[in-house]
Amino acid sequence: MRSLLSNRKTYVALLLLFAIAWPFVVGQSAYYMGFFVTACIYSLSAVALNLLTGYGGQVSVGNGGFLTIGAYAVGILSYRFNVGIWLALPIAGIGAAAIGFVLGLPAARLRGHFLGIVTLGFGIAVPVVALNWESLTNGYNGIEVSRPALLSNDLEFFYFVIFLTAILLWMAINIARSRLGRAFIAVRDSEVAAMANGINVASYKTIMFTISAFFTGIAGGIYAYWVGFVSPNDYTLLTSFLLLAMIVVGGLASIWGAVAGAVLLTVLPSLTESYAGIGDTLIGAAVILIVLIRPAGIASLLRRKSGS
Repeated sequence: MRSLLSNRKTYVALLLLFAIAWPFVVGQSAYYMGFFVTACIYSLSAVALNLLTGYGGQVSVGNGGFLTIGAYAVGILSYRFNVGIWLALPIAGIGAAAIGFVLGLPAARLRGHFLGIVTLGFGIAVPVVALNWESLTNGYNGIEVSRPALLSNDLEFFYFVIFLTAILLWMAINIARSRLGRAFIAVRDSEVAAMANGINVASYKTIMFTISAFFTGIAGGIYAYWVGFVSPNDYTLLTSFLLLAMIVVGGLASIWGAVAGAVLLTVLPSLTESYAGIGDTLIGAAVILIVLIRPAGIASLLRRKSGS
């Protein structure tokens, strides 16, 4: 056990060192730093979805909507009310969590394809609302988002994102290992058995949606600050399916598996940018191969490596 924990700490330390060194490896290129920031955004979003789907067993086809909500929350607060990043980002997470709570109330009483349809409707509706509520969102014109002076430099903001990602991943890991995480797993495995053990299934399902939305909302806010612009087309329904693909490839009920899946499916499209449509084809092929060859995802390989 000590050896396993030591290995994990070593891998995490190496990952952090790699992240810190990355800007200097790529000559502080905004493009390649942006690539890393995108991987962080998708990692947080995939981890959030994995808490809901992998640990809790609640399939969501609309988590991309929470990315949009977080991005617009930051955009609106920054552009219209001149709210700084230190307040705007937490509000983005809390705002998305509040909507996740509202969505979780009816969704908690559904399961299977009925739950999928409800979350699908949510994922479709959010960009449509963002597009048509022009008095608040500027519609097609979108919203410009300015960074605070303290983080106006790409390098400074890059390290801020790395720090924030590390904190949020640490929070997600602790949630997964806590009584709350064990309750999520109990609900996933058997709702009847969970109720027999005194677990309020509906309440815990609502909590799952709330927590997942919080993490995803902050990820959306990070995106808004990095890009400096938010529009209704930034995160569509395809984003929700991409997040599902990330946790399937990475491995359900694994925090680091979700991170690995997010990084892999961020890298693949970037390698084929000059070939239209090839990136999506590679993502589809990766999902099919993982399901057929390694249903437990990349996480099973990581566990085997740690065990050995």
